[in-house]
Amino acid sequence: MKRIDVGDMAPDFTLKDNRVQDVSLAEYRGKKVLLSWHPLAWTAVCAQQMKSLEDNLAEFEKYNTVPLGMSIDSYPSKNAWAKELGVANVKLLADFWPHGKVAQDYGLFLDDKGFSARANVLIDEAGKVVWVKVYDIPELPDIEEVLKMVRGGK
Repeated sequence: MKRIDVGDMAPDFTLKDNRVQDVSLAEYRGKKVLLSWHPLAWTAVCAQQMKSLEDNLAEFEKYNTVPLGMSIDSYPSKNAWAKELGVANVKLLADFWPHGKVAQDYGLFLDDKGFSARANVLIDEAGKVVWVKVYDIPELPDIEEVLKMVRGGK
């Protein structure tokens, strides 16, 4: 399965978020979207990764960007986790069923582990991928690097 790459059109999807609302990538056309993939909820690095999105939401919004937390966890688990973390505004999407389908479509599903890679995928206003970075599982993405890419790489 080919990993998503810069220049590719991002595959559309509809997933439930932690509030049981349907979220489609297509509904964000005209905005940039950051898909911030974390392997599993309830783990320390993943928690820091999602809290950094929430903590920097105003900066994302300043640059017309919607950050979305992505993992294979179920939406009830993501809802409880969001409450535990104090993530009140960033949507945490559940790529739960079919298991990891969106992660598979993006080439980010790790078959041997049963969950996604840790990755950030930035999509432009027209739905084209403009940045992809995959991290080692224990590595926390540098939020300053992410925000630099959101600002146009400057």
